[in-house]
Amino acid sequence: MIPSFGTLPDGRTARLFTLTSPGGLRADLSDYGATLVRFLAPDRAGRPADIVLGFDRVEVYVAHTSFVGCVVGRVCNRIAGGTFTLDGRTHALVTNNTPGGIPCHLHGGLEGFNRRLWQAERLTTPNGPALRLRYRSPDGEEGYPGNLDVTLTYTLGDDGLRMDYAAHTDRPTPVNLTNHTYFNLAGEGSGSVLGHELTVHARRYLPTNAGLIPTGELAPVAGTPLDFTSPQTLGKRLGEPHPQLLAAGGYDQNFVLDHGGGTLASAARAWEPQSGRGLEVLTTEPGLQLYTGNFLDGSLIGKSGRAYGH
Repeated sequence: MIPSFGTLPDGRTARLFTLTSPGGLRADLSDYGATLVRFLAPDRAGRPADIVLGFDRVEVYVAHTSFVGCVVGRVCNRIAGGTFTLDGRTHALVTNNTPGGIPCHLHGGLEGFNRRLWQAERLTTPNGPALRLRYRSPDGEEGYPGNLDVTLTYTLGDDGLRMDYAAHTDRPTPVNLTNHTYFNLAGEGSGSVLGHELTVHARRYLPTNAGLIPTGELAPVAGTPLDFTSPQTLGKRLGEPHPQLLAAGGYDQNFVLDHGGGTLASAARAWEPQSGRGLEVLTTEPGLQLYTGNFLDGSLIGKSGRAYGH
């Protein structure tokens, strides 16, 4: 019996699925927003702790728009002015974000993939237990053209959690999917991530304008607080003045990965010295967004009963 995760406003039930690995990892996943709700990992002494932000019931996810743990799409990140041109036709999208007072389209809009109930199917694979989630985004949803069939498969092995995305469409349409989990390797609700050490395998990044839209420039990280080519403590780097950090209220930049994309390769690594937990991110994509929860203002109360701040 798959436990209920709560009830949606239209009366449908969201469910919670659990994957466990022999090595002590555990992932709790919901079919609402294809969301990673809980991820337990041991510290250096073998003691497990939940290292992702989240909530105990789906009603909290429905009530807020901080994209905690969910899959965002059709297009993650921002689209300037909420419009794009494809094959000579301009498409208008909802503008649901206004950084710097400048409207843009963010993370798929008001009713993006994070607010959809996906079809879920348990799988047993050679690489570990898995959960396959499917969603059909109809033509015109949030202003995007074409029907889009999306599949995300979470697979939990002893080496970590793997996310495989696939999408098929009957018309040209932009697609840029990601997972929006907030990590704290010291444990969810334990405080800030300022003591985490971070390495990002990127010598360039995308500068943004006042509306947090990339300008098109590929700028070097050398000599700036965005240089994580060697391990750096987040709190120390955040304390260094820089126009990009001031505009975003912290880190909210996309890094141009040195490996260039196309093959699965290491993009970044975080290390939390007190617990001894490390997190490595591998991706086939050419860019990685670093975000430090700049829009979390303490109004959200997490699973631990503690507020989530910057």
